[in-house]
Amino acid sequence: MIRRRILAWITGVILAYIIISLTGIFTNTQVISFTVFLGIILSILLFWRLRVAFAFIGIFVLLFTGLLDVPHLVEFAGLDIIVFLVGMMVVVGYLEERHFFEYLLNRLMGAARTALSSMVLLMGMAALSAALVDEVTSILFMTALVLRLTSRLAINFIPMLILVIFATNIGSSATVVGNPVGVMIALRAGLSFAEFLRWATPISIATLLATMLIGYMYYRGYFRLMDQRLAEYRLVAARVQPNDGGVDKLDKKALFLFLFTISLLISHTAIENALSLEKNTMLVAAPLIGAAVALILQGEHARELLEKRVDWWTLTFFLMFFATVGTLKYVGVTGVFGSIFAWLTGGDIALAIPVLGYISGIMTAFMDNILAVAVLIPIFQELGQAGLPVYPLWWVLLFAGTLMGNLTMIGSTANIVAIGMVERQRLGHITFMEWFKIGALVSLPTLTLALLLIYLQLPLMV
Repeated sequence: MIRRRILAWITGVILAYIIISLTGIFTNTQVISFTVFLGIILSILLFWRLRVAFAFIGIFVLLFTGLLDVPHLVEFAGLDIIVFLVGMMVVVGYLEERHFFEYLLNRLMGAARTALSSMVLLMGMAALSAALVDEVTSILFMTALVLRLTSRLAINFIPMLILVIFATNIGSSATVVGNPVGVMIALRAGLSFAEFLRWATPISIATLLATMLIGYMYYRGYFRLMDQRLAEYRLVAARVQPNDGGVDKLDKKALFLFLFTISLLISHTAIENALSLEKNTMLVAAPLIGAAVALILQGEHARELLEKRVDWWTLTFFLMFFATVGTLKYVGVTGVFGSIFAWLTGGDIALAIPVLGYISGIMTAFMDNILAVAVLIPIFQELGQAGLPVYPLWWVLLFAGTLMGNLTMIGSTANIVAIGMVERQRLGHITFMEWFKIGALVSLPTLTLALLLIYLQLPLMV
């Protein structure tokens, strides 16, 4: 099996090199750089658990062929994004160890009394927690909560879990900290936390409400059964109270750290203006001081917190992948695609919104949103340099990268994490078509709604 996949990877890379060369629109250096990039993408599909190794191979080839040097490797690696994520992972890891989120979830679940209110509350909690912290943390707790709730009610967990995953992806678009996609866009486009609250949050709320409506109608038979089971058990809250193994005491240190970090993130623009700092300096710095506080509070176990709670494997892959994408821009590949996109839209921003929105969305659904957005950011920058008003397009990219992550099981990190939790516990399996049917019904209308809302606000953006 491994030999076949290796052979398939080698064959795919060779075919990619030949096809790119035959197009006649790329130079030799562009062909090599583009082939390396596609080789890494193909390795993700064939060797998911070895993706870092193949990313290392890709960087080696770029260095060996002279397409990338060490100074540019450092420049392209996206260290600002990596530093931001390291800081937030430490903060979130400390909050998790203090059971901060479990306490909040248990308190909020006491309000659920019907199937509809349970769905609204669960999806609302998923969206809110993703917006305030990040989608991965949100989905870890929300998946555990859904599995616990559905087990108590003796109903199928799949419909509720899918809807909660959808809400997590949608909520992650509401703020800059909700998703690495938002972090990348904010730092590369120079967008502030306040701008996310102004432009992204209202659209995120609108698409969340639309998803709740679609989900409830699609699974109405499921929710009728859930109402029956809830009537038997009286209240869902009785199944998630502290005497059921929950957390009934709020850790004040965790609350302080959470409020401290979020306050700095929200006010980062005002602090930068007051101190005459470069834009988004405090956006990167805020998680670092939050992480420092968390490590100090952790005391003797500070090193364990840093080593175990930071996903060094994923961050290493990001470093290598960002450098690969940076090379695409350096040698001019993104410029070629920028010209193609500019030709497709004719320089018309009203046409660019749906064209680029759906193209970006499809890439997200079948490529993973973080990777897709990493590739598309330099292309969008090229469009801005070509004269197209790019500010509205950053929000198009944000929602294409989050909402269309709901279309397939591999469209978002949150999807993969939740499915992995279910499979590890051997609770069942969600098939591709089972996901895709409801995913299409949710992702396409919500992206269309988001694009429409962006279009209606164009006079305020441009």
